[in-house]
Amino acid sequence: MTLLRAENITVSEGDTPILHPVSLHLDPGEPLVVLGETGSGKSLLAQAIMGTLPKDLSPKGRVVLGDRLLDAARPAGFRPLWGREIAVLPQEPWLSLDPLMRAGAQVSEAHRLVRGLGAAEARAQAQEDLARLGLSGAEDRYPHQLSGGMAQRVAIAAARAGGARIVIADEPTKGLDAARRDEVADLLLAELAHGGGLLVITHDLALARRIGGRIIILREGKVVEAGVTRSVMAAPAKEYSRELIAADPETWAVRRKPPAFAAVLTATGLAAERGGNQLFSDISFDLSEGRILGVTGPSGCGKSTLGDVVLGLVRPAAGRVERAPGLPPTAFQKLYQDPVAAFPRHRTLGRTLADVARHHGQTQCQIDALMPRLGLAPVLLSRKPGAVSGGELQRLALLRLLLVRPKFIFADEPTSRLDPITQKQVIGLLTETAEGEGCAIMLVSHDAALVGATVDHVLSLAAPQKHTELNAPIVAGALQ
Repeated sequence: MTLLRAENITVSEGDTPILHPVSLHLDPGEPLVVLGETGSGKSLLAQAIMGTLPKDLSPKGRVVLGDRLLDAARPAGFRPLWGREIAVLPQEPWLSLDPLMRAGAQVSEAHRLVRGLGAAEARAQAQEDLARLGLSGAEDRYPHQLSGGMAQRVAIAAARAGGARIVIADEPTKGLDAARRDEVADLLLAELAHGGGLLVITHDLALARRIGGRIIILREGKVVEAGVTRSVMAAPAKEYSRELIAADPETWAVRRKPPAFAAVLTATGLAAERGGNQLFSDISFDLSEGRILGVTGPSGCGKSTLGDVVLGLVRPAAGRVERAPGLPPTAFQKLYQDPVAAFPRHRTLGRTLADVARHHGQTQCQIDALMPRLGLAPVLLSRKPGAVSGGELQRLALLRLLLVRPKFIFADEPTSRLDPITQKQVIGLLTETAEGEGCAIMLVSHDAALVGATVDHVLSLAAPQKHTELNAPIVAGALQ
């Protein structure tokens, strides 16, 4: 028996269609993957099926859920089913978590209010859920005390707590290392053993392969190819599908290491703590103009904290950071892992970028020149942050940063929301900025292949209180 059937789902902005008719079905025990580049309409499709589209977008089509027939144009009819029949794992955990509630309370609340468990049973179940996702001991932390990957896992636990048979997972492993990615994928797949339905929205080729089942590939709001995931990934029939799969970082050429110039900053004996626990200690390195330092390690090991220490946003527990003399504070910039939290929600993106350009002596011409280099359409400038995809917003965050013409960039998972094609384009622009502008870059990524092909040195953070010294260059694309 089909759990869910979506028929001729479309989404329009005014008179402009942005998602063309898409039909799909979910059967018990068989996952469905929707794969595509950033801005292809993947999340719009999920939101239309859930009835959660922004008010300025107009959906059409119908959704059959069990014995219920729902009109996509009337999203209020979907609300009674949220959490109970169908649940969504959101792409932006920071927006889905209550900043004033501890992690454990947010998960137990769903068990109590949606599933109807008693308070004690709900708390115990929440602890078990978090432990299964590698978050033992995190139940007393607030969202701002969690790394991006940890926040994503808390959001997953909270979304699943209602017991819905159908789960729509929108980029569920964004920001997670490979081990955590596979754990989350296996956790989602485990629900299928009980006759559940799973729809995974992703640009991650490795996740698509891990999930398996059937696949739909979207581009510019249209279905390009559909079929069995294993068959399509192994032998795609369409040119775009082949291009998308071939853009995997595993196929990238290794970047040639540039000569060393003057140091932009020097870190000596750095250590940091969080919640009384030491994240890392005794980290020292020099980073010169034009060089890229890769920072790797599992979620929660302190990668983002290291960047905040280097930028002076967090005081180190030990050690010091020295910057090259003569550089203004604005020369040191951070490209945030979650750009949705870094943009004013109620202003158009064009106005925000114009203000930054004006403040730093740039013009609209510079914005217009960077837009196509980042694969961004001019129409996005007239929208507010909530009306663009996560990947588009991440590239707009990079554009805003480049308007400042920094000498140092801490790029915190800058391609975690991007499909392989766009990811390669953005990393290319970052390396051009390093080499052409003499900018030093610390690049955080969970993708070992991307790091191996891009950076000059690697700093690998492991479990708290352990780290690998910065002393080995990239050799033949492998981390050493």
